[in-house]
Formats: sequence, C-alpha cells, structure tokens
Amino acid sequence: MVTLLNSRFVLYIQYLMLILAFGFWGLVFAPSGGIEVWAKDPIKIGLVLDKGGKDDRSFNEAAAKGLEKAIKELHVIGKVVEASDDHSFEMMIRAFAHKNFDLIILVGVSQVDPLKKVAKKLEKQSFALVDGVVEEKNVKALVFDEHEGSFLVGALAALTSKTGKLGFIGGMDIPLIRRFEMGFVSGAKQAKSGIKVITNYVGVTPEAWNNPAKAKEIALSQYNLGADIIYGAAGGSGLGLFDAAEEKGKFAIGVDLNQNGVRPGHILTSMVKRIDEAVFQAIKETIDGNFKPGVFHYGLANGGVEYSLDEYNKGLISSETIKKIEVLKSKIIAGTIKVPDYYKKMVK
Repeated sequence: MVTLLNSRFVLYIQYLMLILAFGFWGLVFAPSGGIEVWAKDPIKIGLVLDKGGKDDRSFNEAAAKGLEKAIKELHVIGKVVEASDDHSFEMMIRAFAHKNFDLIILVGVSQVDPLKKVAKKLEKQSFALVDGVVEEKNVKALVFDEHEGSFLVGALAALTSKTGKLGFIGGMDIPLIRRFEMGFVSGAKQAKSGIKVITNYVGVTPEAWNNPAKAKEIALSQYNLGADIIYGAAGGSGLGLFDAAEEKGKFAIGVDLNQNGVRPGHILTSMVKRIDEAVFQAIKETIDGNFKPGVFHYGLANGGVEYSLDEYNKGLISSETIKKIEVLKSKIIAGTIKVPDYYKKMVK
C-alpha cells in the first residue's frame, strides 16, 4: 500500500513538473483517478498591412518584424495579410474577427475608415492601429511623433549638405506625410540659415506607397536641381530614391526602419519609427491581459522615434555634427525647442 502511494506521489510530481515546464495552466481530476492537463489556447494575432506590403522595407515591414518577434519570443500564432486595394481592408478585418483572433493589428492611415465602420459592431474584438486614431473602447492607437525625428534628420542633412539644397519626397500626399515634411524643413532651417528644400509627392492615391519608378524619377530631378541629400517618406516607393542616390553618387535619408544598409555609403541616416516595438508591446499586453485602449504616443522622449547611427553611416557624419544633433534632441525632449506639427496647423 505504501509502495502504491509512493508511486502515485511520484507520478503526481512528474505531472506537476510537466505543467511548470510547458506553461500549462489547468489540471482536473480524471474519472480514471489520474489527472488531465488542459493546455491554454495560444494567442492568435492578425496583421493587416497597407498596400506597400511586408517587403516595403518601411512601415509595413517594421510592423511585420514586431509580429515576428512576438511569434519567436511569446509563442503566439500570427497571420499576415496584404491589401490588394482599399476595399479589401474591411473584409480582412471581419475575417480575422470571425476566426476569433485575440488582437487584430492594422497598419496605415488607409485603415482608419474601415476600422471606424467595424469597431463598434465588433465591440468584444481588440484592435491596434498604427499611424491612425480611432477613438473606440476596443482600439489601441499607436501614433508616432514623426515630426520630431524628421526635425533631427533635417538638421543633420543641412549640416552635411555641400550645396545648401535638400530634397523631400513624400509618398501619398496626406497630412501624415506633410507632418514629416514640415519637421524636416524646420530642422534644416534651424541648423543652417539659407538652406533650401525641394519638395515633391509621388501621388495622391494609395498606389503612391508602392511606385519606386516614380520616386526615382522625382529623385533624379531633385538631384539635377542641386539637391545633394533627399529625405524620402514614401513607403516602398523610397527604394526608387535609393537607386537614384547610388546612381548619382549622392545621399538619401531612409525612413521608418533603419535603412542605412540598403545602399551602404549612400544612406546618410534613417528616421526610425519603432513600430516594431510598439506592435510587440501591444501583443504582450494582450497575452498578459493588460490590453489598454486609447491613443499612445511614441516620440523622442520615450525612444519611439530616433535617427540611426551604425556601421554603415558612422563614417558619413562628423562627430561635430552628431554633437549638434544631440543638443537639438535634448532641447526637443526638454521642450525648449517646439517642433512645428502639421496636425496642429490643420486645427487652426
């Protein structure tokens, strides 16, 4: 009898060790006298990308990297879909909700209106929206102070320029990208008086995010007009800018992801938006049961935006220039420099 009890005790200990080792959360006594272990269902995350797709090396890819990190480190199940046109967003959102995904992450301002249509109707569904705001109790808006980061790369470009002319290429002409432009121009003029900035946009429809040929054409024109450094905020279209920079032997500035290594020696720096980290944290909150709706800002003060320095561009920027940029950065964080914001201009 003692031996039998000891055997059962050892068996129970082994089961408990398995529970701890594999993260199981529940156990019940089975009719046979043993125990059954119930595994917690894995968290399912759906990611709906904008039309540039996950290989845009920009904001879509940044979001996808956040999901990839969560799959690897948090062991979630993730599915990524790419929109073929603006009419497919709502269908994709509803499809994820119908399959009971725990969190649906939407990337880009083009998804604001589709989310507004469905958020109230799917009130038990949790959403995270990158680069847009929908004020519903089940939506977490992840917005970035891109004008602050753009101010810094504008100043860096002005201090590095030999011609006194810079370029800016936006993707789709919308307020979000005007915000990039305003920050960039302001930073350039703050750093060097008399600096000039040539500005163009790829287009006025979502196709502007994925038209590298058009962006290259614009970039070549700006270089021919005397610009020696061009900042592109154009999603996948920005790859055309990088081609032009390499062809002309000039500089470009990347955006969203650290793109310094895309064309080494021709990317002066990148204005990085930590979309990947914001997406990862939203997923982690969902797993932990701490999902919080509302609008969350990511700027210089909390590391949400930054300019990139790495092995690809350290030799392109002087230490004196870096010191000046760091001073500007500290002043923005302290509030002694107020970076103009296109969103606030719209309200006036």
